[in-house]
Order: sequence, then structure tokens, then C-alpha cells
Amino acid sequence: MTGTVVPNEVRVALREGPLVGPVLSRVVGMLAARALCPVDRLDEALLLADAIAAHAPGHTLDGTLIVTVTTDADTIRLRVGPLREDGAEAVLADATLPGVGNVLERVADALVTERSDNGNGEELRLEIAFASRSAATPG
Repeated sequence: MTGTVVPNEVRVALREGPLVGPVLSRVVGMLAARALCPVDRLDEALLLADAIAAHAPGHTLDGTLIVTVTTDADTIRLRVGPLREDGAEAVLADATLPGVGNVLERVADALVTERSDNGNGEELRLEIAFASRSAATPG
């Protein structure tokens, strides 16, 4: 077996309910493992998945949470949406915890809110680079 990583993408549509968190976490974990994601960054990717599962379903257009998970050799990306108008900002607001701050902003290396590609609602895009932030920052 070689260390070559093939890019992968999965789009999952989940109806609001108790399985959103477990299913999304397993999808993120599976793709991260296939991309040879370091364990510390895997933990952070799973934290993003849990936060999205906890806060995004209430801000969808129709009760269906759609998440596209993409990985390559360096990064895992999550695209959440379409969300209702101002839904991305609402998800971010909901992910703010007292004494901790915003979980999504603290964990993701990149976070963007924008109009959906089809112009219907908004999307929240998050990214985690596999190179640790502490390793990339001279100390």
C-alpha cells in the first residue's frame, strides 16, 4: 500500500432528527481516514461535524441538511447548504459557547458564508488543513 491519496467527495442529505450527528460524523471520519488525515486534525474535523449536526438542521430550507465533504492529500472541506436566508450566520451564532467562543471559527482553518451555487439560500464552507496550525506557525 502506498501513501498516495486520491481525492474523495461525498454529498449526504440528512433529514432533521437524531441520526444527523452520528451519520455526519461517520462520513467525515471515513473520508478523513481515506485521506490519511492526522489524528489531531481528525478530532477537529469530527468536532466541526458535531457542531454542524447540532446547529445547522434548524436553519435549512426544508428540514434537510445537505453536507458535501471533500478531501484531498492536504485538506478536508465541508460545504453545508443550502441554508435559509441568513442561515449561515445563524449557524455561526448558535455555535458560540459561553467561555469558549465560536467553536466553528476556532476549529476551522477557513470559514466562508456565501450564496448557494444555485442562488437559493446560503452555504457555509469550512476547511481544515491537515498540517497542524501549531506546526505551521514558528514558535
